[in-house]
Amino acid sequence: MINFIRTIDPFFEQLTRPLQPLLLLFCRAWVAIAFFKSGLIKYRSWDSTLYLFEYEYQVPILPWQWAAYSGTAIELMVPIFLALGLLARPMAILLFGFNIIAVVSYPALWAQGFYDHQLWGMMLLVTFFWGAGKLSIDQWLNKYRTNNYRF
Repeated sequence: MINFIRTIDPFFEQLTRPLQPLLLLFCRAWVAIAFFKSGLIKYRSWDSTLYLFEYEYQVPILPWQWAAYSGTAIELMVPIFLALGLLARPMAILLFGFNIIAVVSYPALWAQGFYDHQLWGMMLLVTFFWGAGKLSIDQWLNKYRTNNYRF
């Protein structure tokens, strides 16, 4: 049995290694699309957004106006960076914290379960811990810096 495990694990490692950049891109794109769409909805129905932040959402610490403006700005700007893989780790951890605040601020999610938020959180943690991958601007910039600026 141990020999089988020693044989099969490296086999699957070789098999899945070329797919890792696609998985990391998929995670970044999935989360980026979800948050960007949410930001667009907030922007397009601004009066409703202000109402929700004033009366529905219970954002801790920030006044509701600041929460509405900053939340919408984060949802519209950060996903672009994340999808491109530019500053992917800082953007992933920023959206991870934003995701937690969204869940804490909207108790109606608790009764329904917040499965989407859990999935997004896991995808953001994958991006934070493993980086953006080979299909990212971060990777391209790191490669460019390594090849052209040797100190």
